[in-house]
Amino acid sequence: MDHHHHEEKRRVWITGASSGIGYALAERMAGQGDNVSISARSADKLNELASASGNIDAFPLDVSVREDVHKTIDAIEAQAPIDVAILNAGAWALMDADQMDVAKIRTGLEVNYMGVIYAIEKLIPLMRERGGGHIAIMASVAGFRGLPRSMAYGPTKAALINLAETLKPELEQFGIHVSVINPGFVDTPATRDNPFPMPDLITADEAARYIAEGIDKQKVEIIFPWRFALIMKLLRILPNRPFYWAMRRIMGR
Repeated sequence: MDHHHHEEKRRVWITGASSGIGYALAERMAGQGDNVSISARSADKLNELASASGNIDAFPLDVSVREDVHKTIDAIEAQAPIDVAILNAGAWALMDADQMDVAKIRTGLEVNYMGVIYAIEKLIPLMRERGGGHIAIMASVAGFRGLPRSMAYGPTKAALINLAETLKPELEQFGIHVSVINPGFVDTPATRDNPFPMPDLITADEAARYIAEGIDKQKVEIIFPWRFALIMKLLRILPNRPFYWAMRRIMGR
């Protein structure tokens, strides 16, 4: 049963909505009565999702192109003000230090980090003028500490967690809520090829439920699944010696 009946329809914008968590989240939020604007590079997948629901509109977009991000926000705002922006687009690549692919690292930075920057650059003044809004940034528990083979991914997520922490106290003065979303392992196209065990793997639908509920509660940090999240939280405060000992053990496998 869905108990989230909102007094008014919210306008929700979700980036990275053509697959994985973004896709599941668009379906869930449209299903609970929100008006959902979806963006991603794949117009076909977006249109397919939009045609399945009267509550979903497609706005194809590459978040790493600043002008396009701004134009897309203008186009959505022409329909209705964005109440909740879920900045979820992400690029992911496993990488070893001795096989660096700088192009992939740059893409990760442009999509994961600058993609969020371009969106909030445009959204903050709009939401500030209205005296409200909610910005949810998709980070990851991989941003808590450096994990093996994560050099093209983890640092961008660490930057996003830091960004959310920086923005929150300032933006709350204008009535703008900031949430940071830190999922553990979710079964999506991004994680299918991972060559390592993924403890507490959950489905994209489960992830979407955690996120939708966390946004309704305006949680500062939306972190799940709880067991794995707790391990990662502990890893964050673990002193260096035991931390690096554990990482060496993992890499030695």
